Amino acid sequence: MRGLLVAETWPSHLEYWHMNLCKELCVQVRWSSTVDKSLPDPPTAVLLHGILGCRKNWGSFARRLAQAFPTWQFLLVDLRCHGDSASMKKRGPHTVSSTALDVLKLVAQLRLTPRVLIGHSFGGKVALSMVEQAAKPLARPVRVWVLDATPGKVRPGGNKEDHPAELISFLSTLPKEVSSKRDIVEALVREGFSMDVAQWVVTNLRPSESPGSPTSFSWVFDLKGITEMFQSYEETNLWKIVEDVPGGVHVNFLKAERSLHRWALEDIQRIRAAEELAADEGGAVEMHVLEDAGHWVHADNPDGLFKILSSSFQVVK
Repeated sequence: MRGLLVAETWPSHLEYWHMNLCKELCVQVRWSSTVDKSLPDPPTAVLLHGILGCRKNWGSFARRLAQAFPTWQFLLVDLRCHGDSASMKKRGPHTVSSTALDVLKLVAQLRLTPRVLIGHSFGGKVALSMVEQAAKPLARPVRVWVLDATPGKVRPGGNKEDHPAELISFLSTLPKEVSSKRDIVEALVREGFSMDVAQWVVTNLRPSESPGSPTSFSWVFDLKGITEMFQSYEETNLWKIVEDVPGGVHVNFLKAERSLHRWALEDIQRIRAAEELAADEGGAVEMHVLEDAGHWVHADNPDGLFKILSSSFQVVK
């Protein structure tokens, strides 16, 4: 079971893939497949993407972690309304809390007890909400990494290219099926979004399955559901779990050096105060800064992020 796992979040339609890193093969299997019981259960890390992302955002970075820490397994999840989970039957409300519950149900069905949770942006709040809601599915100790997100108010960016609400709004004006990825990239750039963001967005386009018709592409996400999720992300306040962190939980916040608009001085001061309080209560809160990185931390400075996160896989047994 060691290696790289990816999964949709809906247990009733559960499938996952086990990546054999040595042979570079990806084999689809069911959880009922035979597992070698002679091997001890490997520790598991769960990696969660942000709004308008998908599990593939973490693919290269997770593969690097799996190669460096071969005794671990890494679960990459398509959150509700995103990636392969978007096509599955889903019920609202689409919130941070319901998304966290999806992942908790998933790891429970897989009979995994994650030792590390890593969430980027929206995924960071999902990881915190998992701790808030969890009882048995999360082992102790567990290390939680919240990458370039704060527990409370989401502060909008000073430029359009890094403000998901405006991006979601613009995407809602586009047709559900398009003939050219390049046309979408050009439209996004004309609207004021960066080329990097435009090229990232069109990774959510896949060839349509229309036999006999010209090549076209359709979006893989559920934009209506994502709109609800982002609103929940802006409104959800999880400071309570940070300022009263449970014993055995180590919450790590990582601030991107060039993502200053997402962090107010008040946020940093509250996290620093929580560090001192948690140390007295048997938990832990810690603040990190990733140099030379904007909001897309695992793309902007993967080496720096790898160095910072590596401590979790060396310490937790």
